[in-house]
Amino acid sequence: MVGPLEQAILALMIFVIMLGMGASLTPRDFALALKRPYGLAVGVIAQFGFMPLIGFVLATTLPVSDTIKIGILIMACMPGGTTSNIFAYFSKGNLALSVLMTVTSTVFGVILIPVVLLVYAGALDLDIPRENIIVTLILLLVPVAIGMVLRKVSANVGAVTEFFGSLLALFFILFLIVSWIPRNWEFLLATTWGTYFASIMLGLFGFAIGYGFAKLLRLHPRNARTVALETGIQNGPLAIAIIAFTFSGAEAQAVMAVPVLYSLFIVMSSAALTLWFRRINTAAEQPLPNGLL
Repeated sequence: MVGPLEQAILALMIFVIMLGMGASLTPRDFALALKRPYGLAVGVIAQFGFMPLIGFVLATTLPVSDTIKIGILIMACMPGGTTSNIFAYFSKGNLALSVLMTVTSTVFGVILIPVVLLVYAGALDLDIPRENIIVTLILLLVPVAIGMVLRKVSANVGAVTEFFGSLLALFFILFLIVSWIPRNWEFLLATTWGTYFASIMLGLFGFAIGYGFAKLLRLHPRNARTVALETGIQNGPLAIAIIAFTFSGAEAQAVMAVPVLYSLFIVMSSAALTLWFRRINTAAEQPLPNGLL
């Protein structure tokens, strides 16, 4: 499924991606976030309230195996991905809010991901090794901290690191296409429609619910775009890394199916949503009011 060499490449990619995320941060960002807890609350509710619930509903209603259900839940419980920051920028959303929500969900995820998985996996009577997931998440905070130090030491080095981290997140998708898919082609052909439906609709439902939630809160259109993208775009590389380092053999292959397919389809659906966002609502081009939200 994932050989030693691929595990090493995967680990290096995840390290650089998380390093780039950390390089986008300064202590001032956290101080600003604490002064505006509304934005933090929106991010946490979107990522660890809506998305796991969507995953649970899909896992409950679709005719898929238990291993696929585990993959759906893990993918749904992931924090926001750095790719969302890129799409937030191109959709003319609020980039500052996008970064804030991504980082907040990642940091809070160390505690909330195992808790949410415990609740929903227990409801489905599924066994997920949460201890391994907790250790992996804690280790992934190390490159985030290193990235913050690089940004503190040199703003230029931090900016370059942030850029390559975001770029590598997109390159990761290409890595899956040229590495994982050809070797698992027969498995993908045998995969049921329910697995593909979950992989595609997890992101689409996230977009719709995130956007509706933002509209319900009467957020500025730019912020509504951002919340929609941040809700639907999960950290696929992180989910794949956790599965690769937690499961093995055929079980890992089945569990990894949804995160891999999700990572492929989310780029296409995010691009389509970004094009739509750019065409609607001229009010979104107006300057933001004071504050992030």
